[in-house]
Amino acid sequence: MKIYHNPRCSKSRVTLQLLKDKGIEPQVIEYLTVPISEHELSELISLLGITSEQLIRKGETVYKEKFKGKTLTDQKWIDAMIEHPKLMERPIVVNGNKAVIGRPPENIEKLF
Repeated sequence: MKIYHNPRCSKSRVTLQLLKDKGIEPQVIEYLTVPISEHELSELISLLGITSEQLIRKGETVYKEKFKGKTLTDQKWIDAMIEHPKLMERPIVVNGNKAVIGRPPENIEKLF
């Protein structure tokens, strides 16, 4: 299992702890310090079964300042998340060919 994790995010910390409580030591990817590739991000979006815009955190300052009210293609949203990783919803947990956003953290139950 993998978790795309932001240690400063309470939901991300709770989700990681839920995994550990189940005896799972996931691969932790701190995507704010280790850049995510375009291919990896596209794959995550596909596993989640959503559009790239649905992965955008619209409450983030960078969204409000640079993207609010704009209509972008899926590729442009991906480019925006690569340039501004804070835009990406978190945490994302991947188990094989399934993925969920850990908001709320209990969403990870869908992976079992």
